[in-house]
Amino acid sequence: MTKLRIVFMGTPEFAVGILDTIVKNNYEVVGVITAADKPAGRGQKLKYSAVKEYALAQNLPLLQPTNLKDDSFLEELKSLNANLQIVVAFRMLPKVVWEMPELGTFNLHASLLPNYRGAAPINWAIINGETKTGVTTFFIDDKIDTGAMILSSEIEIEPNENAGELHDRLMNLGCQTVIDTLQKLEDENVVTTIQEEPADIKTAYKLNKENCKIDWNDTGANIINLIRGLSPYPAAWCFLKDEADEMSVKIYDAQFSMESHDYKIGKVISTKKELKITISDGFIIVNNLQLPGKKRMKTAELLNGVRFSEQAKVH
Repeated sequence: MTKLRIVFMGTPEFAVGILDTIVKNNYEVVGVITAADKPAGRGQKLKYSAVKEYALAQNLPLLQPTNLKDDSFLEELKSLNANLQIVVAFRMLPKVVWEMPELGTFNLHASLLPNYRGAAPINWAIINGETKTGVTTFFIDDKIDTGAMILSSEIEIEPNENAGELHDRLMNLGCQTVIDTLQKLEDENVVTTIQEEPADIKTAYKLNKENCKIDWNDTGANIINLIRGLSPYPAAWCFLKDEADEMSVKIYDAQFSMESHDYKIGKVISTKKELKITISDGFIIVNNLQLPGKKRMKTAELLNGVRFSEQAKVH
């Protein structure tokens, strides 16, 4: 049986759940690598990553390199004398880093590889209307998310689930999958599978302003999937124009009602309690949204203080 000495690399909340499970299962974590502190918010105060907060609370040795090829960082990493590195939601590693430990470096990715390689696998699985997804552990190589797979675990995506809810379930699934992977490495019982390259492979592109914008000419099902897939972060958005005012609006929760109507696409219809938007195959009923400079709120709450005119429309 191989005694594992682990360096863990990660940054967001998703990675914390995995690191916590490794620690609670009594594996030896000899070091944690996370992103450098970044200024955030109006005061531009330095903000710690979620993984740094956890590492400090657990008194784990912590490194925050800005350059992963820097000689002093590489010396510090080497001095930790790890025989395994685990990467969860970090960044692309140079070869000199992922090759360093004797047992290699494995990554936990929140998709069923080879599909949804890339930055936002949880979001794109929902946006594309998938009914199942999962997590995969694989050994890192010199490309992004292409290495030899160790284990994968699958779950169904619930019909109304959003990205935040799926994130939490995949984190729990990832915890168990990482522990199962560690047990295989301890027992020297790892069998890997080379990733295939299907012609219709789906990619988890980085999210940006452009691909988060709602296209009101799309079908109701696709619009709802986009809203679910981007909620609660970074949120699907659109422009709302009402008379002389035009504003950018974020929509966090909505439902689709399939109906025939004679309205133009994008018309905003509001009552005292309901806000709906006309689309080609019915209406999108907005349940939860955020106007500029206001907090996120339920539609009924917003409509207590805001009225839209007959001319209001989205685009």
